[in-house]
Amino acid sequence: MNNVPVTVYVEMTPNPSTMKFVANKYLLITGESVEFLSKAEAKGYSPMAEELFNFPFVKKIFMAANFITITKTDNVPWDFITMELREFVKGWIADGKDVLIQMPAAKPAEATTEDSAPKKVYAVSEYDDAIRSLLDEYVRPAVENDGGAIEFRGFENGVVSVLMKGSCAGCPSSTATLKGGIENLLKQHLPEVTEVVAENE
Repeated sequence: MNNVPVTVYVEMTPNPSTMKFVANKYLLITGESVEFLSKAEAKGYSPMAEELFNFPFVKKIFMAANFITITKTDNVPWDFITMELREFVKGWIADGKDVLIQMPAAKPAEATTEDSAPKKVYAVSEYDDAIRSLLDEYVRPAVENDGGAIEFRGFENGVVSVLMKGSCAGCPSSTATLKGGIENLLKQHLPEVTEVVAENE
């Protein structure tokens, strides 16, 4: 066990409801990310997320590489809770407690919730690998920088579908990023791409 002191700093994200808590240690294996929308969802997977949901103002938790993005409820300003959350995250990591004991199984493609249609299942296309590598190289680092993640869903009839997670989900500026940045990037490299759309989880 190395004795490097744990530091956690807080970064604002483009989404006013979310803050990014960045640690000087890796919490998840690089490339992995996980999102929890409730304490029940976190149970059995992330003791840390489960504990964070005990704070009444924690609405959503997203974890990746070396950071946790927390989405708060609208009834309390960040000024009142940022330090408390930072100390909690720092203490948890410093004590060597489990951040994640196992990854939740990917939600099955045909799963339906009360308010959503069945998830669309995409046929594999010859452009999938090229799109994935462009997203990994150019888009993922920027999106992670803002406390979020992007997941490639599929390519069909010129349209690339992605899933925005973490602070990018529901963020007002993520639509602009999607249309302005990601769409232009993919069109430049792959003339077959005509549009990029975000699916809702």
